[in-house]
Amino acid sequence: EGFSSVKFFLSLYRFQACVYFASVFQAMSCGIHYLASVFMAVTPHFVCGFPGNVSSALFHNSSASSIEDIWTLWTSSENYIVVQLENGEIWELNQCSRSKREVSLDLAYEYEGNKSVFPCSDGFLYDDTKWKSTVVTQWDLVCDREWLAKLIQPTFMLGVLVGAVIFGDIADRVGRQRVIWFTSAGQFVFGITVAFTFDYYSFVIVRFLLAMVSSGYLVVAFVYVTEFVGIKARTWASMHVHAFFAMGVMIVALVGFLVRTWWVYQIFLSIATLPFVLCCWMLPETPFWLLSEERYEDAQKVIDTMARWNKVSTPCKVSELCSVQQDDLDGRTGDNDTSSAKKHNILDLFCNWQIARRTITVWLIWFTGSLGYYVFSLSSVSLGGSEYLNLFLIGAVELPCYIIACLAMDKLGRRNTLIPFLILSALICVLIMFIPQDFNTLIILANMAGKFSIGVAFGLIYLYTAELYPTIVRSLAVGSGSMMCRVGSVVAPFCVYLRSVWIFMPLLLVGIMALLSGILTIMLPETLGKPLTNTLVEATEMGRNKKSCSEKTPPAHSGAALEKIEMFGQERVSTDK
Repeated sequence: EGFSSVKFFLSLYRFQACVYFASVFQAMSCGIHYLASVFMAVTPHFVCGFPGNVSSALFHNSSASSIEDIWTLWTSSENYIVVQLENGEIWELNQCSRSKREVSLDLAYEYEGNKSVFPCSDGFLYDDTKWKSTVVTQWDLVCDREWLAKLIQPTFMLGVLVGAVIFGDIADRVGRQRVIWFTSAGQFVFGITVAFTFDYYSFVIVRFLLAMVSSGYLVVAFVYVTEFVGIKARTWASMHVHAFFAMGVMIVALVGFLVRTWWVYQIFLSIATLPFVLCCWMLPETPFWLLSEERYEDAQKVIDTMARWNKVSTPCKVSELCSVQQDDLDGRTGDNDTSSAKKHNILDLFCNWQIARRTITVWLIWFTGSLGYYVFSLSSVSLGGSEYLNLFLIGAVELPCYIIACLAMDKLGRRNTLIPFLILSALICVLIMFIPQDFNTLIILANMAGKFSIGVAFGLIYLYTAELYPTIVRSLAVGSGSMMCRVGSVVAPFCVYLRSVWIFMPLLLVGIMALLSGILTIMLPETLGKPLTNTLVEATEMGRNKKSCSEKTPPAHSGAALEKIEMFGQERVSTDK
């Protein structure tokens, strides 16, 4: 593991290393914001408020002088607290109602006499032993307002879904660099703004915008680093983005343990974005996108900068790599001019049967990976003990899974790694159904194994999608795939609710989807060691036998030339040394 990581870092050299680490550092912030609501929207123990001052409180056979002393004894939402006020009144305090005893002779927990029931017009009393303040306690999101608290994470995930599509498309139109600038600055601005929202609705709206820019950054960052690092380091570069995202999850657990006031907690989490915001303006545009837009001079400037940083004495020329001749440009037909100037949209992912079938399969894998990831994660958090430690371990368990995925992808290939791990996750779902329910440890281990296997597939699909599509729609393909991923993450909680129908229903659904995805993946082409394509024609021909290629297919010199630029900062340095 260590040797492979060292080889990866050394293969990047100076320019690629600076660009890469600057980009993936911000991925931690994405992981932070995705999971921030885990502690921010916590609902502590609570009961109805009461009119007056408490002289004594009673919970079953335990008495105390204040309600704060009762919380350590609280075990269920069905419990209630009996309090006696200084004026002699005795009240029974439930979570969403309160009762005043008509006869106040003595303070006893059980009472068979008449009671008058009142709503919680005096607010609520919350257990603040763990959290001093959450958004739930701030705006009383309990009882008849509980559904508002349950909407916090779904609305965030809806923003993630919208942002994945919008910014993926924008990145293909205006460039990766500008989108990275905007989304990274947006994460910092909206992250801080969330802490100072004045009511629930402004809180949800700002978090929706935060979700959009966070998702937009993550989608474009994958494409950005893929187009810069080259073939040899592409696998590890892609997977280490996931590793930094997992580190963000672990940071959430650490900050949640140290800071127990939600708005201070949010500010501390958002500060993690600041270093990147201060330096992101220095990141260059990728030569791939510049060449796809025929901005050859700008592409040459980026290549010259790479040469200076990597101490290459004889930088290559774009004209030599791409064989760009002015008379070729002049000789193009009107149809080709129209095609070149075309602004691509999501329909281009279904431009022919080969690409359409590829898109449907890729979308299914994205959906299945997200669905399985969150279903297994929801099962994993029931390990017991400290919720902060559990969340930290949930993030930490992803790290070895990405390392295994990297090693397998480089040795076996993308497709040959994806297929067995998807099928393995389906088999684990079936295995869990046959484990006796009193074998808790074994069930937990099996769930973790399921998350590990689906995590390999989930992490791999980002890179695989980027390699399956050409430059002109690459960000759009990854963005639309991420949209299907977010659909899966929104469906996952509802899938878990099906446990009330049959305890194994969620696992059955995940198992079926994983098995179907694994079978369909067989039809996808292998991309290991192959140049990134630049046109839809080249992407269509990928994986076909050369003998079956259409005679009308133009020579794929553009994709090969772009691949030379992709590898320029690495292989040229080696030869110069």
